Amino acid sequence: MAKYTMQFKLEVVQRYQAEGIGFKSLGRLYGIDGAMVKRWIHLYQAHGESGLVKKFTGYGVEEKLAILQRMWDEEWSYTQTIAAFNIRSMASLRSWERCYHSGGIEALKPRARGRPKKMPESLPPDTQRSTDDETRTREELLAEVNHLRMEVAYLKKLPSLSSATAACTYKPAQKAQVVDELRQQFPLADLLQLAGLARSTFYYQQKVALATDKHQALKQKIQTIFARHKGRYGYRRITSEIRKLGQQVNHKTVQRQMFQLGLKSLVRPKKYRSYRGDVGQAADNVLQRQFTAKTANQKWVTDVTEFNVAGEKLYLSPVMDLYNGEIIAFETAKRPAFKLVSGMLQKALSKLKASEKPMVHSDQGWQYRMPAYQRTLQERGLTQSMSRKGNCLDNAPMESFFAVLKSEFFYLNQFGSIDELQAGL
Repeated sequence: MAKYTMQFKLEVVQRYQAEGIGFKSLGRLYGIDGAMVKRWIHLYQAHGESGLVKKFTGYGVEEKLAILQRMWDEEWSYTQTIAAFNIRSMASLRSWERCYHSGGIEALKPRARGRPKKMPESLPPDTQRSTDDETRTREELLAEVNHLRMEVAYLKKLPSLSSATAACTYKPAQKAQVVDELRQQFPLADLLQLAGLARSTFYYQQKVALATDKHQALKQKIQTIFARHKGRYGYRRITSEIRKLGQQVNHKTVQRQMFQLGLKSLVRPKKYRSYRGDVGQAADNVLQRQFTAKTANQKWVTDVTEFNVAGEKLYLSPVMDLYNGEIIAFETAKRPAFKLVSGMLQKALSKLKASEKPMVHSDQGWQYRMPAYQRTLQERGLTQSMSRKGNCLDNAPMESFFAVLKSEFFYLNQFGSIDELQAGL
């Protein structure tokens, strides 16, 4: 993992404040992930320069529970919570919440790491050593020091070649590369024993590494075509261009070479996806595609969609009554934060009578799995329903509404800004 100095982080944050560049665009300028830029900015806004200083903090059970309770009470997102408490890892916060929901406060207690250590009662005769260094010879001590140095050098170099986390998951080619780099400093036999490699395997991997790349000419053509069309061509269109030049090549081969070269088409940006994994608790599909209602405020459906105008985005969160297709309430925002959905829900609930308790159906987006959202429904006695994972047909009326809205309003008009679109909606 790359190490970033305090000066570098401060430069990124100050440029964001001065020029107002987006997180992803700023990340591309500095060659870092946009999510990391976003985290630095939130930490700076909450704690100043001290928030950018890396720290290592252990959290007790009561402290973890207090943080989670504050997050639920304030209806904060994970990003807002880690910025407020200067928590270095969002994964830790997710893990605390998941553990608490599954096992309560006991699950927040730290567990002992690694396997329990159990020393054998007696070592084999050939491995028995005296614990008293004074009785050991100078040669024995030097041999042990050199062996420890070799282990440290090997374990330092190995993780830099792969994102694997366990030594058993490294491939023979990666181990052979490390052994080859260290063979000038340490005996080859000792290195092979440490890496668990046979001598024949080591020399075979060296031979493979020295072999010429048979796709070198193809890679040159791919890079030329990709650059000529300024990144607009994906592997299918590049395959077609290569075939026009008279070379027969399989599209899978082109796709594999483009992946190795790090080339990817830039034409179609990613669409907004509200699903972020197993956040909170998912509800059952109570609606079961029964999209008709006998009375008003019996069945509601909701979702979130996005609009893109001149590089800026606007998010819409409406709730529809299946009785007559009426939009009961809606909310718009420039960021898909939880307030977008919670504001919409409060508007809709304010229009209900005390006796009306509709079923509220949505997809499995993270907003609808938030404890604050689910607690609001429970307090009002409303039944929550969710589509099955990856099945948009379970929420077809809402998807149909978005399609009609965009085809009859958004695509037929030209909007100069997000504010103009918001007023039109």
